[in-house]
Amino acid sequence: MRFTVNRDVFSEAVSFAAKLLPQRPTQPLLSGVLIESEAGELTVSSFDYETSARTTVTADVSDPGRALVSGRLLGEIAQRLPHSDVEVTLDGSRVQLRCGSASFSLPAMPVDEYPQVPSVGSVSGVVPGEAFAEAVAQVSLAASKDDVTPVITGVQFEIVENALTLTATDRFRVATRRLDWEQRDAAGELTALVPAKVVVEVGKSFAASTTVEVSIIKDGERELIAFTGGNKTVTSLLIKGNYPPVGRLFPESVENYAVVNTADLVEAVGRVGLVLEREAALRFSFVEGQVTLEAAGTESAQAAETVDVHLVGDDMVVSLKPQFLLDGLRSTHAEFARIGFTRTENPSKAGPVLITSQRSRDDAGEESFRYLLQPNLLLR
Repeated sequence: MRFTVNRDVFSEAVSFAAKLLPQRPTQPLLSGVLIESEAGELTVSSFDYETSARTTVTADVSDPGRALVSGRLLGEIAQRLPHSDVEVTLDGSRVQLRCGSASFSLPAMPVDEYPQVPSVGSVSGVVPGEAFAEAVAQVSLAASKDDVTPVITGVQFEIVENALTLTATDRFRVATRRLDWEQRDAAGELTALVPAKVVVEVGKSFAASTTVEVSIIKDGERELIAFTGGNKTVTSLLIKGNYPPVGRLFPESVENYAVVNTADLVEAVGRVGLVLEREAALRFSFVEGQVTLEAAGTESAQAAETVDVHLVGDDMVVSLKPQFLLDGLRSTHAEFARIGFTRTENPSKAGPVLITSQRSRDDAGEESFRYLLQPNLLLR
């Protein structure tokens, strides 16, 4: 194997393939990236039996071949190479890499024992790349980090007609975003539960793609999803299990709500929250014209601040964890946020708050993104 490739192209390809490598691979081989060169193309891929990443770029190939090398090490090397073309050669059991005045010799792993990267069949549908990346950023932060309940560590994909809805929850909050979906096969309604860490990397990697092709494959024992944008493809096994029916938690309508400048409230929460202990909540008192933020911290430290709001309906007092609230506010990606108040069977206890985006103080709220947050009292 021998090829020459542009330094930046090579660095990006290796970085993409190495991003989803496992931190603790079950086999040494699974820590590697597979390099394949033939007919003017270089393919770099990784696979650990659960997730795979594959990209193909243009290269000057003088001798076709394939080699398997440490992905983490090759990724670090590729990022620090001088700005010159990269020449890679397989010499026996070593991979020789030269770039300008720098040269490296890396041990090659037995490529014949490496698992075959999954192939992608028919495309289920297509979503706009930029909108998909935004939706992933808005929703994925609500996915649980606790592996004790695997089903809520994923992002639920639900396809109905011409819409794709992404949903994530960690029990304390639910984030959901709907976006346009262009159906490509006749499968009709589809669902897929995808590991959140995979969805996050896909969102980042394909943000610049015009469109992202999504393939949901369920044939017998194999259940996986594939994302393709340009010359890059990521596949992942689906999480098995039934996703909780969190959609029914959202109220059909909210008549009591406050509209606030998103940036103003974010800054106020950051300041007042400085005196709080880690798990403490902020108290929010909403009246027409303003919301008062109050915090009581350790050693009698206290803080308070008011922010202008437009309130519709009754006055309301809620206690919310500041970081959870900040996540929801920042995810609106809008100048204004609407904070809707719901009720419980106990009149003295507030229900979940519903955060949506709003273009201006007086416009109707946008419903494509919704973030439902439980008041702090309900977490105990």
